[in-house]
Amino acid sequence: MPEPLKQSEVNSKTDPSVAKQYDNEAPKEQQIKDLFNMIDGKKIGMLNTYRNGVGPVGRSMAVGKRSGLDILFLSNAHSQKFSDIEQNKEVQITFQDSKTQDWISISGTATTTSNTDSRIKDIWNSGIRAWFGDLGDGKHDGSADDPRMTLIEVKAKYATYYLTQVGLLGYAKEVGVAAMTGKVADTGVLRELNEQDIEQARNME
Repeated sequence: MPEPLKQSEVNSKTDPSVAKQYDNEAPKEQQIKDLFNMIDGKKIGMLNTYRNGVGPVGRSMAVGKRSGLDILFLSNAHSQKFSDIEQNKEVQITFQDSKTQDWISISGTATTTSNTDSRIKDIWNSGIRAWFGDLGDGKHDGSADDPRMTLIEVKAKYATYYLTQVGLLGYAKEVGVAAMTGKVADTGVLRELNEQDIEQARNME
């Protein structure tokens, strides 16, 4: 049910519209497992790089592989995101579920590889050809051996996510009641994972 407001709580550190959403009770192992399940269930996210003179630039990307909270993406080496990463390796990956209102944000450092990386063949599938095309030269054919086929690896440094804990009707009820009563809607939990938590995640699989 919506949380009541207390005057003593309304300050920069404990305003209930912010502080009460944070989950400080669930064990970190459970928080990490929940995040694994959320990422594995979504598959498509936004990879956000920083472009000099422009600012943050995002594009939709299919998750090639998740290892802990580190993410691998297959990408065309001619894409402008590679020059972005060369200039600034700090990136962000976001996921959003418009039905449940769940969301994920992972901040980390990106590195790129050449086509000789053996992991490309592990991730590649025939459907990926559609995004590369076949130039008919026997080389640039959209296969795993296509020299354009490269990896972007994002090593996570920080993660935050919101896990909705009510259904669609429950969500609407929480928001509606809160709006009418002046209480704070309680629809789920906001969680944060720091570098120590992320290292724990790497050791869980």
